Amino acid sequence: MKQSVNGIDANRKTRHWSRREQIGRVLWSIASPLFRFSPKPCWAWRRSMLRIFGAKIGKNVRIHPSAKIFLPRNLSIDDWSSIGFDCLIYNLGRLEIGKRTTISQRSHLCGGTHDYRQTSLPLIKSAIVIGDDAWVCADAFIGPGITVGNGGIVAARAVAVSPVVPWTIVGGNPARWIKQRPVLNDESDLSD
Repeated sequence: MKQSVNGIDANRKTRHWSRREQIGRVLWSIASPLFRFSPKPCWAWRRSMLRIFGAKIGKNVRIHPSAKIFLPRNLSIDDWSSIGFDCLIYNLGRLEIGKRTTISQRSHLCGGTHDYRQTSLPLIKSAIVIGDDAWVCADAFIGPGITVGNGGIVAARAVAVSPVVPWTIVGGNPARWIKQRPVLNDESDLSD
């Protein structure tokens, strides 16, 4: 028991964030109510706020005001993508979302974990990549370090803890292959 407590104490004393990261987190926590309590149709306002805090946000991206984004500077969202209501974007590491991708309501994208092999449980900041034309359905969980390939679908309430092959549909806990998805070639005119 003593060793476990010392490991936890060591973790708590470890500096997980640089001074710049700490300042950014504090400033975002102060400003985020302006994001969270903005009216739903204020898509441009929320895009602008995220850009101010270092996010790379494409054209016509729609992010619901109730989505919780942990670190805007680690976020990159390409054109015509959306994040639904009550999504938890725990992006300790880089989070890249491709074009025309939907992250449905209450999804949880978790880019952080701990190294269980050490008693201090050091923080691990992992990247997540969601490709173009992908869909993370309602209440789905995407784990640290996971890539959802182009056109991949993670079904409702699925738990993706391994990579999702492009143009496949996965579901369950842990998420497993369900079937192939037809490859979409139609890139209709999505101009401003």
